[in-house]
Amino acid sequence: MTETRPKVWVGDQVYDPDAKRQAIVTDVQGGTFYLRPVYMSTGTWTADPDRLEVTVTREELLRRRQEEP
Repeated sequence: MTETRPKVWVGDQVYDPDAKRQAIVTDVQGGTFYLRPVYMSTGTWTADPDRLEVTVTREELLRRRQEEP
């Protein structure tokens, strides 16, 4: 059985190996994926979606936020 990587989409936390950092996918326009740093609200860049690795899905991030006190 082979493991398949989840498809990257808006709201997912990803690792960008080209930038060597964690990011959140904030937008997708015409096949261009826009990322921002996880712990900062400024500074965005674009990335190749085929190179991105999902580290935490959008659904998991939302679940964690709901569990916070």
